[in-house]
This record gives sequence, C-alpha cells and structure tokens, in this order.
Amino acid sequence: METHEHVDAVVVGSGFGGSVAAYRLAEAGRRTVVLERGRPYPPGGFPRTPQEMGRAFWDPSEGLYGLFDVWTFRGLESVVASGLGGGSLIYANVLLRKDEHWFVTDEPVPGAGQENWPVTRADLDPHYDRVERMLGASRFPAEHPAYRAVPKAAAMRTAAERLGLAYQHPPLAVSFAPGPGAEPVPAAPITEPAYGNLHAAPRRTCRLCGECDIGCNDGAKNTLDHTYLSAARWHGAELRTRAEVRTIRPRRGGGYEVRYLVHDPADEDRRSDGRARPGRTITCDRLVLAAGTFGTTYLLLRNRHRLPAVGPALGTRFSGNGDLLGLIRPPRRGDGIRFSASCGPVITTAIRVGDAHDGDGSPGRGFYLQDGGYPGFVDWLAESSRLSGASARRLRFAVDRLSARLTGSPRSGLGGGLARLLGDGRLSAGSLPLLGMGRDVPDGVFQLRGDHLDVDWTTRTSAGYFAAVRSTMRAVADVLGGRYTDNPAWWLRRVVTVHPLGGAPMGRHPGDGVCDGHGQVFGHPGLYVLDGSAMPGPVGPNPALTIAAVADRAMDRLLGEPAGR
Repeated sequence: METHEHVDAVVVGSGFGGSVAAYRLAEAGRRTVVLERGRPYPPGGFPRTPQEMGRAFWDPSEGLYGLFDVWTFRGLESVVASGLGGGSLIYANVLLRKDEHWFVTDEPVPGAGQENWPVTRADLDPHYDRVERMLGASRFPAEHPAYRAVPKAAAMRTAAERLGLAYQHPPLAVSFAPGPGAEPVPAAPITEPAYGNLHAAPRRTCRLCGECDIGCNDGAKNTLDHTYLSAARWHGAELRTRAEVRTIRPRRGGGYEVRYLVHDPADEDRRSDGRARPGRTITCDRLVLAAGTFGTTYLLLRNRHRLPAVGPALGTRFSGNGDLLGLIRPPRRGDGIRFSASCGPVITTAIRVGDAHDGDGSPGRGFYLQDGGYPGFVDWLAESSRLSGASARRLRFAVDRLSARLTGSPRSGLGGGLARLLGDGRLSAGSLPLLGMGRDVPDGVFQLRGDHLDVDWTTRTSAGYFAAVRSTMRAVADVLGGRYTDNPAWWLRRVVTVHPLGGAPMGRHPGDGVCDGHGQVFGHPGLYVLDGSAMPGPVGPNPALTIAAVADRAMDRLLGEPAGR
C-alpha cells in the first residue's frame, strides 16, 4: 500500500554529499529523511568468503543487492558502492584537497565547450577543515614503532626522492589511535564520540590488513555511517535503507515529490519475476540528489521531462578523474624490493606530478601516484597463479615424500619440504599496484539508451595525460628495481575508474551547468545536486573530500535561506 508523507528535506543517497547534507539539515532542526538503496554494513558485516563475495554485487534483476555496483561503458569500467555510507564503504580513505591552481576556468574541452569551476580553493578551505575534523583525518604514522614495518610506504618515499617529485603521507579517514591524543596502536578499542554509532557495534583501530577497499570489518575506517550519518540520526534524521528512488517531480506551489521502491530482503537471491515492487511517495520542501555520479545523472535524465528548466549541460562533463591502474612486478632475475602490499592501509603515500596551471614550469595535466594495497588473501591468489612454478613445487614435494617412504628415511621433520612447497613468495611480496589519478579531459557525455545509462567517452582526448602517468609509473618501478606492467584493460585502451565525476556539473549559468556553485539546480529552487555528478571536471586527487566540502558549503547557503524559498 502506497504511503504519503511530507518532510522538510529528502536526501537521496548517503555518500559524501548526502551524508554531509543530512547531518547539517538534521543538526539545524529540519525534519530530514535519507533514502539509500543499499543496506547497512556494520563492522563484521562485509563479505569475505567466496560464497559471500559471489553475492556481493548490485543487480536487483538477478536478485543481487550487494555492496559492489559494477558498470561497463565504451572506454571504461567503473566500480561504485551500494550501502549506507555510499562510496566511503569501499574507498581508500584519502582526504586530499583539490590543488589551488586546478580550479580552472575557461579551459577548453575538445568538442565540449569549457571547463569552469564556479568555486575556488579559498571558498572551500573552511569546509575542508570542517570535514576533516568530522572524519578524524590523520596521516599514516609511518615513523611510529607499531607502523614502521610497512615497506611500501618507505618505497614510495624513496622513489619520489630519487625522481625529485613531491610526496606526502596524505590525511586518511582512519583511526590509528583509539582516541584523540592517544598513541597509535593496532587493534585497540575505539572510543566513540558523543553522538555514538548507529551500528551499536564495537570498533578497533587499524591493524594493517589491507582490506579498506572491500569494507573494513574492524570499523577502523571512519566511514560516513560511523561519522556523519550517526550524527545525523542522533539529531533526528531518519535513515531509510533498501529505498531506491525512481521518480522526482516539482510540486505545484513549491517543493518536490519523490517516489521510491522498497527492496524486500526476501527478494535476495531471486531473479526478478517482473512484478511491481512496493512503492512509496514522500514530499519535501528541499530535495538533495546525492546518489553518486551514475545514480544522480540517471535520475535527472530519466525525469528530465518533469524538470523543464534543466538545460543542455545535463549529461556532460563526464570524467574518470584520470584513474589509471598500473603494477610494479619483481625483476625477472635477482631480488627486487619487498613491498608487502597487503600490509598497511590501502594507500599510505601520494606522489604529486605538477600541472601547467601551477605556474612553476610544469607541463601538461597534473596527477598523483599512490601506492595500492590489497587484502592478504590476494597474496595467496597471486602465488597460486604461478602455475608452472607451483606445479613443479608440488611434484617435487610428492616425489620427495614417496622416496622417503620407499627408502625408509628416518627423517621425520617436514619443515624444509613444506617451505619449498609454499615457495619464496617473491611474486606477491615484490608486487605493488600503483594508482594514478588527475586532470584528464572531462569530455564524456551521458545519455539514456532505453532505460539504461550510457556514456560516450574514450581515452583518445586524454592520450597525453595517460602517457605521462604511465611514464612516471615506469620511472617509479625502475628506481625501485622492479618492472612496470600495464593493467590488462589498458591493452584495449580502457580504464577502470572508481572516481566517476560529472553529468550534472556546476556552472556559472544554465548554459554551462546544471546547478550553481552551491549545488542548486538552475530554474528549480530547492533542488540540489551534491555529489560527484556536480563536479564540472576532474578533481585531480581523490575527490571524496572535495565533494563533502562542496556539500558543506552548500548547506551554509541553504540553511541561511528563509523557509519556503
């Protein structure tokens, strides 16, 4: 049965824009409802076993309501999240500010006008400060005894110094210490803030397991559910999960109507039978769209006929934030450096390569290189993939044991044989993913094909940018004594992005943007876009902090408005 209700504000999505908006609105006393299509993931609730991982994807038509939403388009693949806390559940915790000179204006985009940022670094700095405090930003304590044994951090510093490149341990939304002012220590109980935690489950500090990108079962990541959303609920916000918005429309006299589907847990593991799911309608004075780049752009395109003032910029300015994955592998002969990529948080270090806008003589488009970590079980997968070596070791072990039985050998110790069977771990210990991101060309265009989202984007216009990223990755591998390898997708000139941006970009006027610098949609008062889709071009570094800061700034404007405007 359909229900109707009215609230001050509805927030669609619970990622970096939506969570900030929900908290600020609830804190100000506005009756706020958050609609999130995914489910909550408390500490210990993230999938780990093969069976769990096999069901951990998002595709309701196949009875899948899991964490990972994987998209494929021409030129790229992308992985985003579905769950309470949005992308924070699977991101690598980095909280870097957009470089001051990278807030470009009137920068030509081939065949697509110009990239214009209607905000500046000075506009966002106080909001960056506020978000960092809320997310408990702290740098990786590389020199602390408990964390000193993370070799990839030292390797990245060494590479940067030898190549003359700037580097830092960036602020991370990770609890390395159990509380403010305490000493860093792995696996210690975390002291919760006054607003508590919506999961009511204990958390513990980072134990260097490399599992950030598949969900932190320790709760060491200061994800949005542990921070902004817990605070929003404490202030009275209602968080509705398994609620997928499909229709938005303006109301006569002001405000908006939102219709959403309710996903029944009983439908999990069952293919869709075509029957209509339960629908509900809620109305509001303010509507914040923060369903992520794909989700928000899809909603606006799907409901465009209901939003007549939305201009030609809808669907434009798509960018993958310059994401490119590379890999350092051990040298073919001899010993290379040991990275132990599964030890530590996913990212510990960021190397910066300059941009022509920096004014220091740097050429081209700037970017960052960061170390990539992964869970320990990936080490086992990597070693088992060396089929010839592994098979030879198994055969030798079997022959040795058979020989011992036949000859009546008195040796009863198996330690040496088992060690040889397992191998030296050279491939896994000597491999390190490199993550590149930066200022690619934001010339992708979204459209609907039937009821499906599509994007027209290729690497061609960003060829110079990607060549520079790969060249620097190769130089890092060389100075560290390893071999650089492209990821297989690049062989087809495809990228895998975890930072999709654009589609409903900010602009100075309706001709070059869907919304203004405060996220309000041109011609539709009270309708806001506050997520990655609002970015008018690549952020450069990891975009989470900038998205959150833009949302926080927008809330200052929204909450300063008289009611009903």
